[in-house]
Amino acid sequence: MLSKAVLWVTAVVFVGYGLVCFIDPQIPATYSGIGLTNADSWIETAAMYGGLQAGLGFFCLIAAMRPEYSRAGLLMIVCIIGGLASARAITFAFTSNPVTSYTYGALGYEALTTILAAVAFFKPKAEQ
Repeated sequence: MLSKAVLWVTAVVFVGYGLVCFIDPQIPATYSGIGLTNADSWIETAAMYGGLQAGLGFFCLIAAMRPEYSRAGLLMIVCIIGGLASARAITFAFTSNPVTSYTYGALGYEALTTILAAVAFFKPKAEQ
């Protein structure tokens, strides 16, 4: 039950956010304070915030609907979203500049999602 919930929520969040960011890269740029100064920066933001996140979300959707992929989906969440959370937490710890609710919100979501996915992944098979 936990496995499916983590996969479904991650799928909805990542597909939704990814599509929004693909359609309008200015949205994540504005929230995070990233400047889009040329076509390369627009394309990079659309690809990384849009395409990559939507793709990860679609993988989670498949994993939620196909039980044979659920463990792979959970492991992907632990590795990828855990990597985001780790990098965000480490750089946050070393910055002396103030951050906004964007960083707090992203870090909170990423950390919680990673923990829940890890718990679901490492649960004994009989309890999944």
